[in-house]
Amino acid sequence: MTFDPTDAAFIADPYPVFARLRTVADVHENPALGLPVAVSHAACSAILRHRGLGRVWTDAGPVEAFADFNLLHRNSLLENEPPTHTRLRRLVSAAFGRGHTERLRPWVESVAGELVARLASAIAADGSADLLAHVAGPLPVEVIAELLGVPAADRGLLQPWSNAIVKMYEYGLPEESAAAAERAAGEFVAYLRDLAAHRRRNPGDDLITDLVAVRDGSDRLSEDELVATAVLLLMAGHEATVNVIGNGVHALLTQRSEWERLTPELLPTAVEELIRYDAPLQLFERTAAEPVEIAGHRVEPGTKIAALLGAAARDPEVFADPDRLDIGRTPNAHLGFGAGIHYCVGAPLARVEIAAALRALAERLPGLRLAGEPVRRPEFVIRGWASLPVTVD
Repeated sequence: MTFDPTDAAFIADPYPVFARLRTVADVHENPALGLPVAVSHAACSAILRHRGLGRVWTDAGPVEAFADFNLLHRNSLLENEPPTHTRLRRLVSAAFGRGHTERLRPWVESVAGELVARLASAIAADGSADLLAHVAGPLPVEVIAELLGVPAADRGLLQPWSNAIVKMYEYGLPEESAAAAERAAGEFVAYLRDLAAHRRRNPGDDLITDLVAVRDGSDRLSEDELVATAVLLLMAGHEATVNVIGNGVHALLTQRSEWERLTPELLPTAVEELIRYDAPLQLFERTAAEPVEIAGHRVEPGTKIAALLGAAARDPEVFADPDRLDIGRTPNAHLGFGAGIHYCVGAPLARVEIAAALRALAERLPGLRLAGEPVRRPEFVIRGWASLPVTVD
């Protein structure tokens, strides 16, 4: 039993397929993906935590055609294992730990309010408007740009770069999309080198300044590591947050009782439930450094296995009535931010962004509802909407 990750019907709703797979086994070979996939929460958690499994970067090829894309990943916190990962995470966490999330919290809430006000104006003018274009898309870009210290005039560059680069994580990518990803990577690398050089001369109250300055004894981030860290924060922070907001608001508006139930007191559990209910990242690969057994499935050294995070999030062994949206659900052991040593370093900031968007929407537009058919993105790994038209009663 398997699935085709390019099938439109599967992409539209993969969860019934995952449920059928779970009744057969925890791990399944998937010829279309070229690797085994885990569908139970226990097996996915084991994959993310097992120290015999890791992120082993293999350059995209031909290498000469993807110099900047490969540079970003060779030097990334996400694509390295100890001891390199340990060193990078220590330095990055030290920079992140200088209060950036709390510094940004009131600003994030203010920006979310401004974006929702613009959405309301667009709805008033045209009868409906795209939630992704007006709120879910701009908010994480603005937040990451403010975090990094990107000047306001340059912020429009970031989302197109991120959108192009992350296409490389899909399966069966057309050559023209791969070429566009490399162009975007090259432009992003060049921009961040210039920004880092500027921050060395003119320090600011931003993460790039702290990444330039952070030290652990005599150790510090190389320029390539600094650039890779900044790009990772944008891509992971933007792609995950825009799709949690988009997927989550769609789920709330199609299950109206949960939208009407949303109060400030329920925001913390609502954020976790929206991450769980329709996971923005569906698949995460790991490579075996030694023979590993996951739920009775042997993974040989040098071969890959994937955790299907969307499948883990609907496992009835862990989540009661898993196909029901419950914004008060607690506990909520979703794997949306990963697990083990690769747990998302930006998770606290992502939670602030999602909560700010939900609060602003619920308080300012309580009569929000869907307007017309949303358009789904055609990719499987990164799950989201291309457009989400909304209106107000």
